[in-house]
Amino acid sequence: MAYDLEEQEQIDELKAWWKTYGKWVTNGLVVLILIFAGYQAWNFYQDKQSVEASTQFQALQVTDEKDLKAIQAKAAEIMDKYPSTPYAGRAALYAAKANYAANDAKSAKAQLEWASDNATESSISAIASLQLANILAEEKNYEAALKLLEAPHDAGFEGLFSDLKGDVLVALGKKAEAKTAYENALLKLDMDGKYRSLTQQKLEALG
Repeated sequence: MAYDLEEQEQIDELKAWWKTYGKWVTNGLVVLILIFAGYQAWNFYQDKQSVEASTQFQALQVTDEKDLKAIQAKAAEIMDKYPSTPYAGRAALYAAKANYAANDAKSAKAQLEWASDNATESSISAIASLQLANILAEEKNYEAALKLLEAPHDAGFEGLFSDLKGDVLVALGKKAEAKTAYENALLKLDMDGKYRSLTQQKLEALG
């Protein structure tokens, strides 16, 4: 097929451009394809991890509550193999509850610390911090409890954090600061929740 002069010039320009930049275009396309393939593979891996973690977490939940070793082993496996899934933090909380009930505060604290630092869900991290601070307060380690309660946390739990902070401050004899903490808790707690009335009673007891 014959081309006129203008068409031939355009073809020659295209050939010259491709000779200069064609390698870069080809390499760029290869990189994009690899990035897309990697993204797809990562999503597949994450989905697979989530499904496996979910299955193991369900098995953990139906484990006999008296079989503490089995609970610890199953929770540890989830935390170790699937730390980037929501089930790792939940497993840590579940095991901590079982350990605390069995008077193994040391193990409970270790699992709560892990959940507080590593849980992918901010709500799970906040719950773990609250429970850990409560145990520390029971052990009269008030300064450590306060440090934990004053660390950044899910805003939805601010009322509970402030309430427990008030309890710790009362134990330290800091009544004025405790009042402030309880007052802040009342501003954040659910108006119809059971904790609000208890917090109100604590505040009134301080006079």
